[in-house]
Amino acid sequence: MSESTAPRPYRSYVYAYPHKTAYRPLTDPAPSLAELWRDEPKDSLSLYAHIPFCEVRCGFCNLFTRIGAPDELTTRYLDALDRQATAVREALGDRAPVRFATAAFGGGTPTFLTADELERLCDVAEKRMGVDLRAVPLSVETSPATATADRLALLAERGATRLSIGVQSFVEAEARAAVRPQRRADVESALGRIRDTGVPVLNIDLIYGIDGQTEESWRSSLDAALAWRPEELYLYPLYVRPLTGLGRISPAADREWDEQRLRLYRYGRDHLLAQGYEQVSMRMFRRSDAAPLGPDDHACQTDGMIGLGCGARSYTSALHYSFDYAVDMREIRTIIDAYTETTDFSRAEVGRWVDAGEARRRHLLQSLLQAGGMPVAGYEERFGASPFADFPAELGRFEALGWLDEKAPAGLLRLSPEGLAHSDGLGPELFSPSVRAAMAAYEPK
Repeated sequence: MSESTAPRPYRSYVYAYPHKTAYRPLTDPAPSLAELWRDEPKDSLSLYAHIPFCEVRCGFCNLFTRIGAPDELTTRYLDALDRQATAVREALGDRAPVRFATAAFGGGTPTFLTADELERLCDVAEKRMGVDLRAVPLSVETSPATATADRLALLAERGATRLSIGVQSFVEAEARAAVRPQRRADVESALGRIRDTGVPVLNIDLIYGIDGQTEESWRSSLDAALAWRPEELYLYPLYVRPLTGLGRISPAADREWDEQRLRLYRYGRDHLLAQGYEQVSMRMFRRSDAAPLGPDDHACQTDGMIGLGCGARSYTSALHYSFDYAVDMREIRTIIDAYTETTDFSRAEVGRWVDAGEARRRHLLQSLLQAGGMPVAGYEERFGASPFADFPAELGRFEALGWLDEKAPAGLLRLSPEGLAHSDGLGPELFSPSVRAAMAAYEPK
């Protein structure tokens, strides 16, 4: 199979399956959380709390977030989060042990909240949900402007084990090109404050594919990040998405940009590997001497996820659910306002049912996109069939493209280095026809 028939390398960042644009309103009637969770295992749950506020919205961002929080909106949002947590914990019941194994605060920017508000968020997790934040991995996202000493100290005291900061580029001209105004001096100061907390895992996010970025400037950002010896680094390709800042001013992806991003990805990958980092996925690199104290981008997608907040997903084995989804700022504000006024959180409002076929796809997709690959025996034990029998066309195509590792140990299905490089083209190839149709029918808002 010729290279020209390969999917384009940057089709979609697959961070969840089915994607949220495949979700639809759940009616006739909306299922109760108590019924959904009644027979689910609840002894190793993950908690994710979503804070949909930022001080600015970067040009590449299509996350569910808004700029600022007027009229005590953060107070009203935390009030609603408290009500939702109370309803969810009641729905989990006490027939079987309820235990949380991981926790994460994301967004948006959780540290947009003040230190007092962050303390209240931690109280909701502990007192309402029953999460012992000092006993489980707790990951929190932050930004250079909001990583203040008082906020970071509070998070460290409450048990944070991982702080993730979105830097994107240490080159100020590139930051401006990505519509992310920041000064390098402020970034370095924020990193210093994070290290001062003693939190064991620092993650730095960087982006490649920015207009004007070269191997030399990319190396400059990589080396600036490496100077802090972060336990983790995430390398993200830049995407231009509809309804975002860049989406309004930049053209759609083309082959030349694809090649630039692939070239910068390979450069960054090889540089980090040479500096003693191990590749966990296309995006994630972990320092080889660092203990894996925080959840990686595979663990947070497993069944048994409790999402709090209007942009968070929850996962049971049969249903993935959330609230309404939008990218446009006006639509997001409307959804956040509706969330803060909600009093009954006892039912799942928007989601997608996951049948046996989708569960197979999800298992294969999640496992295959990790650098460690997927033990075939584990798949066969769970589903009673071989992945090669379930997905002969897809795996055959990946093999023809050279995306499967021919040198993998017997019984291990693993991507080759080029397969990992093309994760964002490979992942969507595993979407089911019905999920693709639902995503195509979704009207961005």
